[in-house]
Amino acid sequence: MKGFGIIKPLEQVGWIEKDAPKCGPYEAILEPVALLPCTSDVDTAKENPNIMPGRILGHEGVGRIVEVGSEVKEFKVGDVVAVPAVTPEWRNLDIQDGIHQHSGGAFGSRYLSAKWDGMFAERFKVPDVDFNVARIPEGVSLEAAALVGDMVTTGFYGPELADIKFGDRVVVIGIGGVGLMSVAGCALRGAAEIYCVGHRPVTRELAMEFGATATFDYHDGSFRQQILEYTKGQQVDKVIVAGGEPDVINEALGLCKYNGIVANLAGHGRTNILLPIYTAEAVQFCADKKITGGLCPGGRRRLERLMGIVKSGRLQPEKLITHKFNGYEGIEESFNLMSTRAPDIVKPIIYI
Repeated sequence: MKGFGIIKPLEQVGWIEKDAPKCGPYEAILEPVALLPCTSDVDTAKENPNIMPGRILGHEGVGRIVEVGSEVKEFKVGDVVAVPAVTPEWRNLDIQDGIHQHSGGAFGSRYLSAKWDGMFAERFKVPDVDFNVARIPEGVSLEAAALVGDMVTTGFYGPELADIKFGDRVVVIGIGGVGLMSVAGCALRGAAEIYCVGHRPVTRELAMEFGATATFDYHDGSFRQQILEYTKGQQVDKVIVAGGEPDVINEALGLCKYNGIVANLAGHGRTNILLPIYTAEAVQFCADKKITGGLCPGGRRRLERLMGIVKSGRLQPEKLITHKFNGYEGIEESFNLMSTRAPDIVKPIIYI
C-alpha cells in the first residue's frame, strides 16, 4: 500500500510504499473516508528527531472498517466510524489507575502515527477497536465526526483541566483549532467572560462565534497587559494555554488570580519551562496557583458523548474547516498548506 509519512526525520516527507497492516484479534483494519492534517503532524515531521523513517502520519479522521479481528464483537466490516487520536489498549492495569492516555507508559495511547503507522494511507489499523472507535449518529456530519477525535476532545480537555465553573472569567491563549474548541467548551460549561489571544483574523472571528467576549492580538504588544487593561486590572479565574512559546506559561500565571488554575494543552515537552516564582503578579511563594496539563482523552465513550453534543445543536465544530480537498493527492497538498502556517487556514479536510 502507499502512505504519506516520514522519509527523513526533520527533513523530508513524502509517499512511501509499505506492507499493509495485519489485523490482531482485538484490532480492525480501516480505509480512510475523511482525513484532517494536524499541526502536530507537521511538528512530528519537522521537529521530532526520534520519529522513525518510514512512519506514516495522520491521526484525525473517519474510516471505514474493512477487516476485524477474531475477538471484535461490536463492529463489522463496512461500518463507518469516527477514530480518536488517542486509542488505548484498554486491557492494561494503567486503565485502573485512571490514566488511559498513558496506558503502557508516557503518551502510551498515541498509537496512530506515534507507536505505529497512521491514517494517511490506503489502510490503517486501530487497537482494541470495540473500545476506541464510535459509530456516527444520524444528525452528525462527516466533518464533525472527523473533528471530534482530536480538535474537539483536545480543546474540551482544557476547560475540564481548568475546572471551568458557572460565571468564571477565562483567558484562552492560542486560538487555532484546539484553542477554538476550548472557547466553545468554556462557553458550554458556563464561563461568563472568555478572553482570547491570537493574531489571525480568521481565528479571532471564529473565537467570537464560539463564545468569546473579546480577542487580543499579541502583535499589538503584551497580551497580558492588554487583557489587564481591559479588565481594569482584575486577574481571571482560569487560563487555558493552547498555543504559543513555552514562556507563555509565565504570562498565563500573571493573568491568573490567586487560587486559580492554568491548564496547558500545548506541546511544550521538548523545551524546559522556567517559572518566575518570585514575581508578585505571576506565582510567588504560597500563591495557591495550580498548573496542570495533559494529553487529550480518547476512546469510544468520549467520542460518543462529544458527538451527542454536536447532535444536540449546541456545538458546530465544522466551522473550523476552511479548506477542502479530494482524493489521496489532497493529503500532500493539505499537509504542505499546514506547513506554511497560511494565515487563512484553520483545518483542511480531505475526502477520500
